[in-house]
Amino acid sequence: MAESVMTSTTHIQSGTSRRKGLPDWVFIFPGIYFGWVLTKGEAISWYRIEEMFYFRSFHMYGIFMSAVVTGAIGIWLVRKLGIKAWNGEPIEIPKKRFHKGYVLGGFIFGLGWALTGACPGPLYAQVGAGFTVVIITMLSAIAGTWVYAAIRDKLPH
Repeated sequence: MAESVMTSTTHIQSGTSRRKGLPDWVFIFPGIYFGWVLTKGEAISWYRIEEMFYFRSFHMYGIFMSAVVTGAIGIWLVRKLGIKAWNGEPIEIPKKRFHKGYVLGGFIFGLGWALTGACPGPLYAQVGAGFTVVIITMLSAIAGTWVYAAIRDKLPH
């Protein structure tokens, strides 16, 4: 039985993508490529992350800044050209209002990142690169996701 998740703008059926009928497993290939890019760019390196937190190197900040610029250009193009999703639906990017929870959440996220040397994005790439100790961090991130899902309705949104 397929589980489903209701978001504010779309209904997602797990196991099947709404993108032109492509199965979800097809998206493993872009994920593998993304992990390879993170690895080659040294974004999964604990030493690079340590350099960033001690302000010793611009490397990680450069990666983040290029990602922000790329994302901003992408969002601008979607809005300007009226680009639609693969299934033909319009892409809606809602504006977000500031909430003090973002500051607390960002602090907790940064603290976890500083303590473990890993943010959630490259965890799989780190495990794939042979940093097996990161499995503990990955299991903790999954547990945190489950806890959030359990208490989400009780949190202010």
